[in-house]
Amino acid sequence: MGIVVIGATFVDIKGFPEDIYIPNGRNVGRVEYLHGGVARNVVEDIANAELRPTYLGIVDDTPLGEDVLRKLRNHKVNVDYVMTMPDGMGTWLAVFDHTGDVAGSISKRPNMLPLLDLLNEKGDEIFRQADSVVLEVDLDKELVKRILELAEKYSVKVFGVVSNMSIAVKRRDFLQRFSCFICNLQEAGILFLDDYQDKTPAQMQQILGDKVLQAQIPAMVVTMGEQGAVYADSQGNSGCCPARKVHVKDTTGAGDSFCAGVSIGLTYGKTLPEAIEIGSVLAASVITSSENVCPRFRPAELGLTITVED
Repeated sequence: MGIVVIGATFVDIKGFPEDIYIPNGRNVGRVEYLHGGVARNVVEDIANAELRPTYLGIVDDTPLGEDVLRKLRNHKVNVDYVMTMPDGMGTWLAVFDHTGDVAGSISKRPNMLPLLDLLNEKGDEIFRQADSVVLEVDLDKELVKRILELAEKYSVKVFGVVSNMSIAVKRRDFLQRFSCFICNLQEAGILFLDDYQDKTPAQMQQILGDKVLQAQIPAMVVTMGEQGAVYADSQGNSGCCPARKVHVKDTTGAGDSFCAGVSIGLTYGKTLPEAIEIGSVLAASVITSSENVCPRFRPAELGLTITVED
């Protein structure tokens, strides 16, 4: 079954100014409607590496929901376990400044608890065949607990990603059961109740190494934008990985692509620094794309020696 990704589907509504963004004024620009959601983005990016991931999520019982499924199928994502129901998707409304960064956003989260019934009915079938699981940590606590139980039952690695850190921080005790947790600098600050915005990668490496040992988190990666990423694990290993030097067009989705790359690498035998390098390749490809999407990669281009059956 390959990598299983579990989380919410969103509709992203993104506004871009034509000129310098004025925070308290009117801005002429363009508005785009896109399929989104951290988990949905991650599973599509994994599929773009010519892998065949499986998605567990919920979509609306509308043409928009069917369009999400159609696109995922076109990317060769297994959507057999996606549920369809009224108001099944969330909405993310974001305004970007002239540099491509998010100036402000609001999100409406969908109800994901119906997935619990699916997991109770077909969880053994899904996890028995899974190579690994990528999970949104901020899902309902009952869902996260059930997923971790199934993963431990079948010795499946779980990689944690985050959509809303203010919710995910309430699941901090679960992080000890994740193989690796991936987040950005601001999210790490929320998790550890501190502000790291002025830290250098070397300083953040030391901080993360201490925090991972104190919290007994098996491994953690923190992205630092153009400064790259730092990592640490419970064995005392840590390091800094520089970002690729590219021309940024739109940073949206770069974090999700990075998470996809790290998850791919760790699933198929790469070390943590090697997996971060794969994540950096995918993230760089997204922020330089005119369509803000991850292009297709062959596994060999990412240093993977695996064969995927159609």
